[in-house]
Amino acid sequence: MASTIPTADLSGARRAAIRRLLDEAFAGGFDDDDWDHALGGLHLLVFDRGNLVAHAAVVQRSFLHGDRAWRCGYVEAVAVHPDRRGHGFAAQVMDAAEAVIDRTYHLGALSASAAGRGLYEARGWLPWRGRTAVLAPSGLTRTPEDDDSTFVRPVAGGATLDLDSTLACDWRNGDVW
Repeated sequence: MASTIPTADLSGARRAAIRRLLDEAFAGGFDDDDWDHALGGLHLLVFDRGNLVAHAAVVQRSFLHGDRAWRCGYVEAVAVHPDRRGHGFAAQVMDAAEAVIDRTYHLGALSASAAGRGLYEARGWLPWRGRTAVLAPSGLTRTPEDDDSTFVRPVAGGATLDLDSTLACDWRNGDVW
């Protein structure tokens, strides 16, 4: 079972342990912007024999869809220690992340790597079939490079999603999706 901890309640040591896990899990492909994206929301942590083995974060973002803004629970930094993969730890952090999204947001979203697609598809996340965009400082800007990696999670009573239309996220440094 995953523990849920707000970023504000993470000790310096716990924050450092999460960053080490992410660096190991992403084999050096997790940069400072990626780390910044994972902060400010809730961290879902799984420990095995006292060691941190899995992490995911849910952060609040604003998405534009269907002529209105929606409060989105965006999943970031899903990682399992390389030596502990295949033991259901990713499912545990995603169970916790999805529970947060379902209770709090209009929809869930994430950007999946090629390696992660199967996990999200098996859990019922829907691939976005339409166009993606970002509300950039210069205005609404297409992000075609993200069209095939964006997944959404509808929430009961939340956003009515047209998976073939445009979905736009708010601006941030680094990867916008």
